[in-house]
Amino acid sequence: MSEPEAPKAPEQSGEAPAGPSKSELKKRAKALEKEKKAAEKAAKQEELAKQRAEANVDFSQQYYGPLPLNQSQDRPRRPRVQISTLSSRDGETVLLRARVQTSRAQGNTMVFLNLRQRTDSVQALVMASSEKISKQMVKWAAGLADESIVLVEGVVRKTPQPIKSASVGDVELHITQLHLVSGIDGRLPFSLDDASRAETESSEVQFNRVLLETRLNNRVVDLRTQANQAVFKIQSAIGDLFRQYLSENGFTEIHSPKLQGAATESGASVFKVGYFKGSAFLAQSPQLAKQMAIAADFERVYEIGPVFRAEDSNTHRHLTEFMGLDLEMTIEEHYHEVMELLDGLFLKIFRGLREKYQKEIEVVGKQFPAEEFKWREGPEGTLKLTFREAVDILAEDGVPREVLDDINTENEKRLGRLVKAKYDTDYFIIDKFPMELRPFYTMPDPVDPTLSNSYDFFMRGEEILSGAQRIHEPGLLTEKMRGKGVDPDSMKGYLDAFRMGCAPHGGGGIGLERVVMLFLKLNNIRRASLFPRDPKRLEP
Repeated sequence: MSEPEAPKAPEQSGEAPAGPSKSELKKRAKALEKEKKAAEKAAKQEELAKQRAEANVDFSQQYYGPLPLNQSQDRPRRPRVQISTLSSRDGETVLLRARVQTSRAQGNTMVFLNLRQRTDSVQALVMASSEKISKQMVKWAAGLADESIVLVEGVVRKTPQPIKSASVGDVELHITQLHLVSGIDGRLPFSLDDASRAETESSEVQFNRVLLETRLNNRVVDLRTQANQAVFKIQSAIGDLFRQYLSENGFTEIHSPKLQGAATESGASVFKVGYFKGSAFLAQSPQLAKQMAIAADFERVYEIGPVFRAEDSNTHRHLTEFMGLDLEMTIEEHYHEVMELLDGLFLKIFRGLREKYQKEIEVVGKQFPAEEFKWREGPEGTLKLTFREAVDILAEDGVPREVLDDINTENEKRLGRLVKAKYDTDYFIIDKFPMELRPFYTMPDPVDPTLSNSYDFFMRGEEILSGAQRIHEPGLLTEKMRGKGVDPDSMKGYLDAFRMGCAPHGGGGIGLERVVMLFLKLNNIRRASLFPRDPKRLEP
């Protein structure tokens, strides 16, 4: 048997197997590049997502936001400071409550706030940082409505340049915590910046002007301006100085009723009100009560209280309700004792305001620019003119004498200008008014019965006090009452006080709002009244 043949080996061709083609290589390269780009894109998206996640983490949540309604839940007793003290607190961390007057954002990492407390303001800064202030906190701060009340914690820093928009301009508050105490429900009737513009600000630049009527209709917001805060601080100071001076001079403060059975001055200017089954009148002054207190041996009395006048006078200086500063005192020899004490009172007020309230006067002056109020302080004393001398001054300036039986408002102002030009004073006294111009209880002059022992005090050419020696003899008082058309029987209680014996006496009544208006030159008495009342206004 023959052996099988071994299989033959394949023939050697001598050529290597063929590799991928160029087109295949290109395809593979493109695929790899595509995969690489996809991987890079995915990594980038992953990084962006991570950054967004990190950015959305608000690490400042506990440092800002609305506070719970204050229901006196607790009392941590953390000391708080006033904006007025910040200049001396460089580097200190402070806590204060204030209103946001304005806010200004710069991008999404910084916001400036103008914070206000009464007459003081300071610039504050909220700036994003990686440590404590998040962008969310900055955004929230930028969204705070003007006039919101906030509780602020921050570090006081000196500024290289004064900040003109703030009254405390040499420091800035770098806020670390900011919480809302009370927000705004609705829209402000006007901005505090617009309401604070100077009355004489150039009309070449277009600003929003807030009219007086608009201010009075929205008085609560208007009263927040720094000028108004200063006005009413000065008004309060005048009341304090009035009390101090009279207390130092032996006066007793009294409180007289404002419901009366008869008119104090004249029936034409009195408010009549229903009083159970009859009628009563709102007091036109505490005149009767003051005199009756003198008859009761009080010797020297004063009162600060409301006065009501039913005069349909829509002028810059009249109100239907105002605050009266009244006094009455016994006379030893001459009614000029009263006039001189009143003069001393006004000098005390003027000096007290100048010495202790210069800052407030300057704040008001920024919105209501005016020449500084002047009075004579030399040995010559306060300028005192008789009524006839005042008439002579006006007549010499061309005013016909026949119209000067009484000096009207226009001629009062004219006289004020003439006196200022001649004597360089805004404050003066006119004595010896004609008897026909004065109330029934005014004592006649002992030599010329057409004149009276009466006087008016003037500031910037407008009357701010009227006073006189009073009639203390019941027979003469009855005669003068009848002469003025007043029925003595309607004022029996008043007359009876003098029948029991009464010392000679005199006094005066001052309009508080008018003094404020004229000292600061506000030009309208409504600006010196918290919530003014006139023939057209009973609200707010």
